[in-house]
Amino acid sequence: MTAEEPAHTSYRSGVLSKDSPTEQARLNSIQSSVDVFSTGILAALGVRPSWDCLELGAGAGSIAYWLAERCPDGRVVAADIDTRYLDADAAANLEIAEQDVTDPGYAPGSFDLVHARYLFSHLPARDEVLARAAGWLKPGGWLVIEEPYQLPAETSPFPVVRRIMAAYRDKYAEHGADLTWARSIPSALAGAGLTEVDFTGRLACMGNLERDRWRPLIAQVSPALIEEGSITQAELDEFTALLDDPAFIDVPQFTLAAWGRRD
Repeated sequence: MTAEEPAHTSYRSGVLSKDSPTEQARLNSIQSSVDVFSTGILAALGVRPSWDCLELGAGAGSIAYWLAERCPDGRVVAADIDTRYLDADAAANLEIAEQDVTDPGYAPGSFDLVHARYLFSHLPARDEVLARAAGWLKPGGWLVIEEPYQLPAETSPFPVVRRIMAAYRDKYAEHGADLTWARSIPSALAGAGLTEVDFTGRLACMGNLERDRWRPLIAQVSPALIEEGSITQAELDEFTALLDDPAFIDVPQFTLAAWGRRD
């Protein structure tokens, strides 16, 4: 990435892109652990069969497919910078759009629902994109954003987790991500002119055997972290051993979900 190149373009290739051999496993881990939380929020907002929906940063597609099933008389646009994991044949009312979500893209008043999960915190221009997404809503439409809030790495009771999570945070920051921005979502929604703003959260689990979702996340970035000296192979081995220990449980972050409605 050159000095002039926007930071978000680094997600097109490299360790945090879909070129990574572990990216699909990472996305599958997210879907299996968070989908019930996400779809519960959307269902509570009263998704209707006729709604036109936009899924920003659609990833491996589970939420877009769920919306397509819930909105048979509407349409669902699944947008991502790289759509290789999305199935255009999953539903007749599903449209796959390969595009940079930071581009303006859509006309005002186009959608009843705009949803994004684990996307905005990775965008350097996140506040501007949020304001623009609010403008894509039809009157009465909802903008729903879910983002991770990483708890301070130094507060973990496990020294190796402190080192690995600090390196993880710094690696994402190099790509323009802010893993504490989630706290700003409710105020950003209100600032974009949306009403009925509300929010909730879900704690993430590291360890606890089958409940863990961090093994694929750390596996994706660990080769780069070791290569650049942020962590050592011994530390990674120690962390992997912890994940296999039934007594190991930690809470490294939580997901904050917030939503607002356009009058």
